[in-house]
Amino acid sequence: MKMNRYLKTLLCLLGIAPAIVLADTVVIIGHRQLPKLDNQIIRKLYTGRATEVNGLPVTVVNAPSGSPTREHFTMSYLNQPDEKYEAYWTVRRFIGKGVPPRELDSSEAVIEFVQKNQGAIGYIEAAELKPGLNVLSRQ
Repeated sequence: MKMNRYLKTLLCLLGIAPAIVLADTVVIIGHRQLPKLDNQIIRKLYTGRATEVNGLPVTVVNAPSGSPTREHFTMSYLNQPDEKYEAYWTVRRFIGKGVPPRELDSSEAVIEFVQKNQGAIGYIEAAELKPGLNVLSRQ
C-alpha cells in the first residue's frame, strides 16, 4: 500500500511503523570529488538552472518516471509530484531551454553511473546505501 509522505511522518511521530518512514528516505549521492549540497542547489541542478558545482560540470540522473524512488525524490527535494516535474521539463524542452536529466532504470545503475562519471549526481533510497558512496544530501 502506498501511503503519502505526511501520513508516514504522522505515524512515525505517533510511534507507529517508523521503519516504513525510514525506508522512504531518499539520499543524494555523487561522484567522490563533489561536496555536500544544500536543497537549493539540488533543485537548481535537477531543474536545469545550474550545471556546475564549485566550477565542476555536473551531470544529474533520475530514477525512472513513475518509480517510488523518483516520487520520493520529487516530493522531498523538489516539493512537487513527479507529474509536475515532468510537465516542467516538457515545457522547458519545447522552448529550447534544455533536456531533462537522463533516466536510469535501477538504483544499481545510478550507483554505477555516479561512481564512474566525474561530476555525476543521482539519488537512491537510503536503504540501498553501500559503504564508500559519497552522500551529498540526506532528508
